[in-house]
Amino acid sequence: MSSFVRVETPADPRLRDYADLKDVTLRRSLEAAEGLFLAEGEKVIRRAVEAGYPVRSFLMSERWLEGLRDVVAASGAPCYVMAPERLEEVTGFAVHRGALASMLRLPLPPVEKVVAGARRVVVLEDIVDHTNVGAIFRSAAAFAVDAVVLAPRCADPLYRRAVKVSMGTVFAVPYARMDNWYDGLAGLRAAGFRLLALTPAADAVDLDACAGGPDRLALLLGTEGDGLSARWQDQADLRARIPISPAVDSLNVAAAAAVACYVLTRDQSPA
Repeated sequence: MSSFVRVETPADPRLRDYADLKDVTLRRSLEAAEGLFLAEGEKVIRRAVEAGYPVRSFLMSERWLEGLRDVVAASGAPCYVMAPERLEEVTGFAVHRGALASMLRLPLPPVEKVVAGARRVVVLEDIVDHTNVGAIFRSAAAFAVDAVVLAPRCADPLYRRAVKVSMGTVFAVPYARMDNWYDGLAGLRAAGFRLLALTPAADAVDLDACAGGPDRLALLLGTEGDGLSARWQDQADLRARIPISPAVDSLNVAAAAAVACYVLTRDQSPA
């Protein structure tokens, strides 16, 4: 049975999971060491719980208690309650959505399991900005993409910022991480996927020409700035571009992903 515990001191050791969230190095160290991630806000917390992630604890201001009372009660985890200004002292930033939950990660499935039966997959190569990763997951969910596959160095979808930007859709889209980058696309090709590299290159075909497309298609998106690596572009079956004004070099990868997900799924009937 869960318990509601009023906490007055920001240095209380029970709040360790939430301390100094602005310190990226410490945050990553804690998450890696203990298999944790943080969900922020009622909607995101509910989506994480519904997806089966176990709750370790909650931290919130009193005004959020009623809205999450059922979730807290069902979890059996302790809920620490603080004044809003004290909450900010713990986390190092203003918790605008009023509630946080420390949650346990689940083991990631292998790539082959995640893409089994999938028709449209987004593949992220070394995208390091958590905001972009979260936004891409949100677009993938919005346009019913079946799965997301991450290269080994891609940013963590369960990092707090990524979860927040995604509005919890990281819990709705199945995803997996490749074991290695160099041969990572071989498994997708073996599973019957055609590989479509998104690039701003002038010699690529317009993305609209790929609408409908093959039955199984993997959209490859590259890192911020440099885009897809030469190796991944060389392995692609198709190279496509989004036509934009010549006054602009390229779109942000998250914006490009949204456009591409829409184009590549709009003519697909439900699987």
